[in-house]
Amino acid sequence: MNTLDLGLIGNGTMASLIDARGEVVWMCTPRVDGDPTFCTLLNSAEGDSDFGFFTVELLNLERTEQEYLTNTPILVTRLYDFDGGCVEIHDFHPRFQQFGRMFCPMTLVRQIRRVSGVPRIRVRLRPAADNGRVRRAITFGSHHIRYVDSPTILRLTTNASITAITDELPFVLDESITLILGPDETIQDGATDVGRKLFEQTVQFWRDWVRSLAIPFEWQDDVIRAAITLQLNAVEDTGAIIAAVTTSIPEAPDSGRNWDYRFCWLRDGFMVVNALNRLGATRTMERYLHFIVNIVAGSESGRLQPVYATDGRAALIEREVPTLRGYRSMGPVRIGNQAYEQVQHDVYGSAILSATHIFFDQRLVHGDDEALFRRLEPLGERAMLLYDQPDAGIWEFRGRLEPHTFSAVMCWAACDRLARIARLLRLDRRAAYWREHADTMRQDILLRAWSPKRNSFTATLTGERIDASLLLLYEVGFVAADDPRFVGTVEAIERELLKGDFVFRYFEEDDFGAPTNAFLVCTFWYVGALAVIGRRSEARVVFERLLALRNRHGLLAEHVNPTTGEQWGNFVQTYSMVGLITCAIRLSRSWDQAF
Repeated sequence: MNTLDLGLIGNGTMASLIDARGEVVWMCTPRVDGDPTFCTLLNSAEGDSDFGFFTVELLNLERTEQEYLTNTPILVTRLYDFDGGCVEIHDFHPRFQQFGRMFCPMTLVRQIRRVSGVPRIRVRLRPAADNGRVRRAITFGSHHIRYVDSPTILRLTTNASITAITDELPFVLDESITLILGPDETIQDGATDVGRKLFEQTVQFWRDWVRSLAIPFEWQDDVIRAAITLQLNAVEDTGAIIAAVTTSIPEAPDSGRNWDYRFCWLRDGFMVVNALNRLGATRTMERYLHFIVNIVAGSESGRLQPVYATDGRAALIEREVPTLRGYRSMGPVRIGNQAYEQVQHDVYGSAILSATHIFFDQRLVHGDDEALFRRLEPLGERAMLLYDQPDAGIWEFRGRLEPHTFSAVMCWAACDRLARIARLLRLDRRAAYWREHADTMRQDILLRAWSPKRNSFTATLTGERIDASLLLLYEVGFVAADDPRFVGTVEAIERELLKGDFVFRYFEEDDFGAPTNAFLVCTFWYVGALAVIGRRSEARVVFERLLALRNRHGLLAEHVNPTTGEQWGNFVQTYSMVGLITCAIRLSRSWDQAF
């Protein structure tokens, strides 16, 4: 049975999920939002399809071990047989600096070496095309195999027997073999030498990158793994940040809540770059800000949609794919996401909050700051116009529109930050203009979103419900941590949305019924809120329980079953890894306190 006990590898162009036996169960080409080339993750069970996989099988298998190479996303899988044989697989997508830019090709490298005994292995490589509909035909030469029947032709270059791979014949692994799967281009050197160079340079890149991070004293390994994972979800070519590398892993069993997350939500992107910025990973932030600026430049009258393709394309037409049965046969599998058509007013705050770093972070190379400010002002105008108007909200309700408090607060944040930027640029009239409007909006929201009956802010400006997004009011600076209204809101969320160890985003029925699994990031938000209102010891206890939910590689999906602790939803979820980083930073003892 498929599970999310998977390792993620990637390089900013490609990403793969690999199970405990070393099978590549998910990989898309030519990039993370492309056609699923390996897709057994979305087939019901072992043997469900006769193509769409890449396995390295050890005959007479007894057990497996798997771990990441320290401070890298290179996955090491060891397979042991009953006769003392052992093989080790290094899986990675190359990434390093070359010729003045980042080299991150559409390439998967698998290095397989004998560790002990006389192991016999079988390599089975059957790429799919057209969303799992077609098994690719092959042609081959003396040292390569080409996989065709797709606009993206793949070439496997190897020092292994071509016949053994094409005919899937078992063979004794004497020393080592290298499998380089990538674009249909000739490799100018032997596969072993090329694989070794790619490996060494990729290891060096990632360890240098980790060395540059400013990490908290406590939970260092956890934060490093989370930071690497976020970096893998950043598309190097465009700067976009995807929510997850998968599509259609259901939020709960047979719930129909199956969505394609291989796109860039402006809200998620802001949270990711904010977390990485706290760790000092400024290059990712700069690339994302470039993506945002391009989006803003192409918008009509400042109108933004909540989610875009990784290339900035606006249309993400959603459709169901009948050729893939779904995770544990729990379809449908969806490609595209209808959320791009939704009205979500918080996007204006997300875009401007992201861009604010350009003006205030002196580590970034500045261009014409005033010209950028002028480009952002139409977003503020729309935020001012729309802050109290109905929208689908942060939870992307498909069947109702209401004036959501979180959306209103994010619109306020857009105007508030424009006022601060204008003051920094000494544009006094514009600073006064935006400050006046931001203050007016804030007073209106405080009046309309506060419920004396609940002693809490409410989820909408016109109702009495609450939701977990209210835990973020402090994070964006709308209220102070010691404001009794914020403390009351945290306590109300505890009373109404806390189930066991987990905070649900809401409990009322939506378009698909009442939620049964908890949205993980909401509990991280709760941990952060406990910390800032002075309940740090409680926050640390809940945080440790969240860490215990991660899979063997320290990775988190989107949702969790509050009873069993099983993870559900698209994987690996950037929201969840952001929550881990921000809570660790907030709760950790300082380096000065540690010694």
